[in-house]
This record gives sequence, C-alpha cells and structure tokens, in this order.
Amino acid sequence: MLRALRTDRPLSRFGFAAGRAIGNAVVRNRLKRRLREAVRSLAVAPGWDIVLNTRRGAGEADYHGLRVELRELLARARLLEEADGGSAR
Repeated sequence: MLRALRTDRPLSRFGFAAGRAIGNAVVRNRLKRRLREAVRSLAVAPGWDIVLNTRRGAGEADYHGLRVELRELLARARLLEEADGGSAR
C-alpha cells in the first residue's frame, strides 16, 4: 500500500512499514533494505513524502519481484519521472 503527500522539498522522502505479520525482525529488516534499494534504482518525481506499507507475502518476494511491483505501484500513482517511462505528476 502506498500513501503520498505533496511537499515543496526538492527531493522525495520514503518511509517503510513492515508489521509483524510479515515475519520476524530479520525478515522485516531484509524486506525494508530491499525496498530502499529498489527505490534508489527508480526515478521518482521530486517533492513527495511517500510511505510504503508492506503486506503479507512480501517477506518471501525476491528483490526483482519487489522492484517490479514497486515500479508498477509508483507508476499507477503517477510518481515516476518521464525518464523512467512513468507518467509525470
């Protein structure tokens, strides 16, 4: 799940939430590390505060699967820059 709030900042900021239903602390922390790396690899439009709330099953997903899902989610929310193939705000 994604929540986004428009800001006047020159960069976008991300927050990640992974509840206990995802797994133990090791699984949750690994998932958040993978999500952070996936976000770095995408061209996100500047000026947004974005919170990603993970769901069950995300702990078992590999990095590439997470990146594909994250890219689709950000594209649907129109938070990707044109250079990455997503829609501008």
